[in-house]
Amino acid sequence: MHSVGLLYTVSGFCVGALVGMTGVGGGSLMTPLLILLFGIHPASAVGTDLLYAAGTKTGGAAVHGFNRSVDWRLVGRLAGGSVPAAAATLFALSLFDLRGRPMQHFFSVALGAALIVSALAVIFRPRIAAWFAKVGEPRPAAAAILTVVLGAFLGVMVSLTSVGAGALGVTVLVLLYPRMPTPRIVGSDIAHAVPLTLVAGIGHLLLSTIDFRVLGLLLLGSLPGIFVGSQLAVRIPDAALRAALSGVLIVVGSRLLL
Repeated sequence: MHSVGLLYTVSGFCVGALVGMTGVGGGSLMTPLLILLFGIHPASAVGTDLLYAAGTKTGGAAVHGFNRSVDWRLVGRLAGGSVPAAAATLFALSLFDLRGRPMQHFFSVALGAALIVSALAVIFRPRIAAWFAKVGEPRPAAAAILTVVLGAFLGVMVSLTSVGAGALGVTVLVLLYPRMPTPRIVGSDIAHAVPLTLVAGIGHLLLSTIDFRVLGLLLLGSLPGIFVGSQLAVRIPDAALRAALSGVLIVVGSRLLL
C-alpha cells in the first residue's frame, strides 16, 4: 500500500479507536484530521466523512437495535427535524461555489466553532445534567417538540460540518429525557445518525465533494479500530477520556478558527 494510503488507514484506525472509547462521533476527529493533516478541501473532508460516518454507525445501530437499546419513537422525532433541515441546507449549499476560497473559509470557521461547542458539551455534560435535574423534567409534549427542534439543528450542523450528532445530541437528549437509561439514549442517537449522515452524505455526493478512495482507506482502518477502542473503554476512567478528548477538540477547533 502506498505510504499516504497507509497513513489514511492508520488515521481511520486511530479515530475508530477513539470513537469506540468515547462514543463521540468520528466527525469531531476525522474531518479536522483530513483538513489539517492531509490538506483536503474542507467541503470534500465534510462530504467524505459523512459517508464514512454512515458506514461506521450503521454497524453500531445494528448492534444497539439487536440489544433493544434504541427508542425508535425518539429516533423518528429526531429524523423528523434533521432530514428536512439537512435537505434544505444542502440545497442552499448547491447555490454557492464550494471550491472557492470564501466557502473554504466558511467551512473551516463553522467546523472550528462546532468542535469547540462539542468539547464544552463533553466537559460540562454531568454538571449541566445535574443543574437541569434541579429545574425539573420537561413535560412530554414539550420534550417531543424540542426533540424535533434539536433534530433540525443537528441536520443543519452535520450537513455543514459533519460534527455535533454525538456530543451535542446526547447531551441535549439527556436533559430532555432524564429518566431514559443512558445506553438507550446513546443507542437512539447512533440510530438517528444513520439516516442523517446518509442523507447529508448523498447530498454531498450530488455536490461532487466525496473522495471515494480516501473513504475506502478510512473504513479499512476504522472498523477494527472501533472494536479495539470498545475493548479499551472499560479500562480507562471516563473522566480522563472526556478531559483528553475535550482538550483535543478545543485545540483543533481553535486551529481552524485562526
